[in-house]
Amino acid sequence: MALITYLTTVKFGFGEIAGIEADLAGLGVKKPLIIADKGIVAAGIVATVQALSPALAAAPVFDGTPTNPTEEAVEAALVVYREHACDGLVAIGGGSPIDLAKGVALLATHPGPLETYAAILGGIPKVTSTVAPVIAVPTTSGTGSEVGRAALISLKDGRKLGFISPHLIPRLAICDPELTLGLPGWLTAATGMDAVTHCIETYLSPRENPPADAIALDGLKRAAAFIERAVKDGSDREARKEMMMAALQGGMTFQKGLGAVHALSHPLGGLKEVSLHHGTLNAVLLPAVLRFNEPEARTKYAEIRKTLGLAADADLAAWIAELVSRLGLPGNLTQMGVPRGVVAAISEAAVKDHSTASNPRPATAADYAAMLEASF
Repeated sequence: MALITYLTTVKFGFGEIAGIEADLAGLGVKKPLIIADKGIVAAGIVATVQALSPALAAAPVFDGTPTNPTEEAVEAALVVYREHACDGLVAIGGGSPIDLAKGVALLATHPGPLETYAAILGGIPKVTSTVAPVIAVPTTSGTGSEVGRAALISLKDGRKLGFISPHLIPRLAICDPELTLGLPGWLTAATGMDAVTHCIETYLSPRENPPADAIALDGLKRAAAFIERAVKDGSDREARKEMMMAALQGGMTFQKGLGAVHALSHPLGGLKEVSLHHGTLNAVLLPAVLRFNEPEARTKYAEIRKTLGLAADADLAAWIAELVSRLGLPGNLTQMGVPRGVVAAISEAAVKDHSTASNPRPATAADYAAMLEASF
């Protein structure tokens, strides 16, 4: 049996954020908590959104979202939520604020501790429909968290775990490309490669979901066509729109599961000694994973090459590495500051990560160690 579910309500297009007051009312949210980060606040985006709604103008703002969401930040935001008797959340920013908002929405309505609801610890059926409503307002084009059923959060003990449930999908996603026009080039590249990775990994997942496959290939085609334009000229409205759609489509395919790239990037993102951007990690890891998986998915690789307009014998991993280089992103884990001494621990963590189950080729800790070594 193939279980196919799509998904939530999405408002997409330039200027769509203007209707957020009515959107809050439609969900019955009168006292929202805004989740953001300091960069989004400093850029003036939170103030711009607040000006569109009296409810948001009066709302408390939690801007303590770290680069990779943490259990500590969830608990700190939850204190603000309860102090102000909030009844919903508006997450403004990239995947980190959106994932953090999902964590708050969960603990606002479910007893702790947070790890109770981690997917690999049997937490999926414990998440109920009582999760507080979340409106996601993405300001980057990459994570797809605005329509994703998962939140990736680092626990206090350093484990970065996935919290997965259809009840964690935001009740509404407002995807307004206008909010991405000021995104710096490096962040446009890094988040854009996150979208590319999502589309490729979900398409390669062996789980049966033809609609998701079609969405993934369409998203990949858009991202490949427009990512370099968006990086070169952040005011290119067509490129910004197409990249936001590609990111949205990457998120829509998440229910097929991801794969080895994410199984590695999740624990790497939880490292305390170095702060690593998720999309950049995915870009660096993707070539080695593509080489590992190709023997198990040759027909799908051929379809990806066709989608990208490549020759039938093109080296897909090399093409990705060259794209990453043209975008000005780091080419390896050494350039990102990852110490080689973490290989064994990250490889063991990757085997246990929920994304391993949907990789097209079974991977052992030794396989993961080899993929990591190839990425240094």
